[in-house]
Amino acid sequence: SALSNCKALPPWHQEGNVGRRGAAAMAGAEEDEVAPPAPHPVDPQQPMGQGPAAKRSRSEHHHGAGDAPSFRMEDLPVDVQAVIMSLLPLKEAVRTSIVSTSWRMLWTFRCNLSFKGPRYLHENDTKIQQAKCIETVNCVIQQHSRIGINKFSIRCGLFEEDSVHLDRWIRFAASSKAKIIHLDLRFKDVFEEVNHLHLEALLDAQGSSFLRSLFLGGVVIKPHSAICGFTILRRLVLQSVTISGDFTGFLANCAALEDLEMIECSGLTNLIIPQQLDKLQHLLIDGMEVEMVEFYAADLSHFEYKGQVVPIVHHGCSKLKKATIMFSGKKGLAKAFTAVPSILPVKILNVRSVALSKYSQLQKLPTRPDGMFMHLRHMTCRIIVHSRPQEANYDIEVLQLAYCLDAAPQLETLQLNMFYVSSSGVSSAEVVGMRRHDHLKAVFMSGFRCYKAQIKLACCILGNASVLEKLTIEPRITGTRYLGDNTDLHKILPGVCEWAQLTSERFGKVINVSEKKAGGKTTATGSKTNRAGGK
Repeated sequence: SALSNCKALPPWHQEGNVGRRGAAAMAGAEEDEVAPPAPHPVDPQQPMGQGPAAKRSRSEHHHGAGDAPSFRMEDLPVDVQAVIMSLLPLKEAVRTSIVSTSWRMLWTFRCNLSFKGPRYLHENDTKIQQAKCIETVNCVIQQHSRIGINKFSIRCGLFEEDSVHLDRWIRFAASSKAKIIHLDLRFKDVFEEVNHLHLEALLDAQGSSFLRSLFLGGVVIKPHSAICGFTILRRLVLQSVTISGDFTGFLANCAALEDLEMIECSGLTNLIIPQQLDKLQHLLIDGMEVEMVEFYAADLSHFEYKGQVVPIVHHGCSKLKKATIMFSGKKGLAKAFTAVPSILPVKILNVRSVALSKYSQLQKLPTRPDGMFMHLRHMTCRIIVHSRPQEANYDIEVLQLAYCLDAAPQLETLQLNMFYVSSSGVSSAEVVGMRRHDHLKAVFMSGFRCYKAQIKLACCILGNASVLEKLTIEPRITGTRYLGDNTDLHKILPGVCEWAQLTSERFGKVINVSEKKAGGKTTATGSKTNRAGGK
């Protein structure tokens, strides 16, 4: 195979990796002839003449002692041989193909082709590694049979001057009728989309497509309503894509779409999901600088939005079961509960707030039935506080959660993850009149370090959750990349345990103090503290 002469093949990731030795065993490699399998142990309970030796004797009598093995891979149908070869990583499949001349082209029938190249521009050998990746992709697609392609995936940063290769790859994917195409051409340390991709090129000669899943990253596209070939496309993911054209008209022709994800895309002022997408179940909008989001998807069950506060309008009867709202900016937590009425029917809610500035008043939420989360059972909340030492009300967002809970009277479990960029010792705000919760059974609070706002919120929950079974607090900050934030846990833990002991006695409820790093767990219940090791 000419591909075996390609030098320095990059690492490959393929489904069904059976390992190098397993590949050699299936292909009849020489290393297995040198090391035959160990003989079968003799069963003392087995009658004479029925052991392995007798079976071998009967086999030799049937085939003859000098006959070839009873099974050879060549005896299988060619299509079965191709399936076996497809279970190997591509590099191993190519190496195995030189064992026998009859296997020489079996690798060309592989149904999954995945390539990986450099993703960071400012590395010493980026140009060299990228050139090797491009050469390898071109070498493979030149010799491939183009029959039965299921997945075609390339993850490699691409320069504008290399766009001729992109055109060649797209033509290959379209002509081979690939069902899954994943083209991520971004350099992760450079935020420029320079590769122009024509969506029409993904269609075959008849103007149709076999695509069921499409991922595009780091490209510029110009969609329009005349592109009608993506009739069976079910999943579309766009990341760092510049969109110039009639995106709504294009989506209207993708009636089978079930999953739409748009991450840090640009070029759109308003994002409108047309009513033709009546099968859409999951919609993700992350980091988009749009002024409005409007959608008509009647079957939508999971909605995610991360970005600035903008009007979000959902027309029709809502079937939402799960929502993720992460508003940035002032009073983001309260707006997550009030600015998107279409999420009121959800059972699971994830919210995040980044407190960048202080404000003096807590915002009470409406408690009328048409403005409440009457079906919400499970909520996860992450609050990031950019507080200033000894300055009041920068962590008021923590206390705001108490009023947000008033809008979810049926809530059963609450997970609150808090992260203070700098410590805060002052909070002059007070929670007044938090409503009674008769269904809240379990509360978990990470990043709990006895800051005043945290203590006030915990006491509000303990005093108003009538059926609360336990409150679990953890000083460790979760979900952060800054390891330094958890270095002083051994100094913080004693004070947290002391507070849990006194507060447990005050409210007569169980408070668990969890410290995963130390491998221990401190439980304070009533006026007695029990320590159990090894969590």
